[in-house]
Amino acid sequence: MASWDPQQYERFAEERARPFRELVARIPTTSAVAVVDLGCGPGTMTATLAERWPDAAVLGLDSSPSMIAAANEHRTAQVTFQLADAAQWRPQRGSLDVIVANASLQWVDDHETLLPRWAAALDDGGTLAFQVPVPSFDPGLAGVAARERWAPLLAGAAGSTGPRAASPVLDGAEYVRLLSAAGLTVDAWQTTYFHVLPGDDPVFEWFKGTGLRPYLDALSGSDLEEFTADVRSELRQRYPREPFGTLLPFPRLFVVAHRA
Repeated sequence: MASWDPQQYERFAEERARPFRELVARIPTTSAVAVVDLGCGPGTMTATLAERWPDAAVLGLDSSPSMIAAANEHRTAQVTFQLADAAQWRPQRGSLDVIVANASLQWVDDHETLLPRWAAALDDGGTLAFQVPVPSFDPGLAGVAARERWAPLLAGAAGSTGPRAASPVLDGAEYVRLLSAAGLTVDAWQTTYFHVLPGDDPVFEWFKGTGLRPYLDALSGSDLEEFTADVRSELRQRYPREPFGTLLPFPRLFVVAHRA
């Protein structure tokens, strides 16, 4: 399991929060008593769900103990957190009003099975809403990991929590078909964010808190140092520093599926 670092993840808190806010803004559910945030991370944005649905019990789930420890700083009588793996989560049919998954489902396999199960957990008027990196988006990390020097060392880390050959994320049209078949009305769209990042090697720092974690956790010692240097070099070439900062175009897929 990747050793997620809440402080590293929060380095770009505002940039990471924007897709969450824009996803939640499109949720049509007006009242709720049970809301779940799958892959809640450090809990900062989960806490805002209590503002949107003030009468709801809000539960944040994450598979990382360090993230849940950080999230518990935001615990209130209304907002709680629990260590749990989304792939193993079994909500009761009709028990939830809102399910949110913000930039987390790219780490979870078998969407074809899980999403209909989650859709069945929605009460009338409920909504399943998630956003993920567009599956074709490769910032350059996979290319470095596939080099002859690194492929043998990283192959052993492949799997549900390690570097993967392909994203489990489906095409937007596939989500529309899948969730429509589950009885939901689906709104799906793609947006590219052009993040302007400050500082030295900011793209490396961005992915160090997310997509790089499984690769870094698979290495140690001089291998880790050399791999890190290779990734930094690749990202500097792909995303050169400009007078205003470093530009990171980041395409994301949004899906909001509502049970009328």
